[in-house]
Amino acid sequence: QVELVESGGGLVQAGGSLRLSCAASGSIRNINRMGWYRQAPGKQRELVAVIISGGRTNHGDFVTGRFTISRDNAKNTVYLQMNSLKREDTAVYYCNVEAVGPLFEVLAYWGQGTQVTVSS
Repeated sequence: QVELVESGGGLVQAGGSLRLSCAASGSIRNINRMGWYRQAPGKQRELVAVIISGGRTNHGDFVTGRFTISRDNAKNTVYLQMNSLKREDTAVYYCNVEAVGPLFEVLAYWGQGTQVTVSS
């Protein structure tokens, strides 16, 4: 079993910055992928950014250089630095991790979500 603990959400003014963190712990042999998704009210959950082992990243089109995903392998932690935030970035942000367990099973896990609210 893997536990994800998210932190860093909150209320920020438009143009401001926030940094989200997600730490994975538990029965982990290896982590293949760590990333962030978001879901705004009335909308589908969408990819924000993902980083895979080796450091390659992918992100949603709306990121346009404003957000940066990074990973600390030693701590099994993924970060999302969000700059130049806009009102439309308001959403619940979810951490997602694909991990290899002790029996080499590959499972995906979701965090509980952290609210990001951007005010004008």
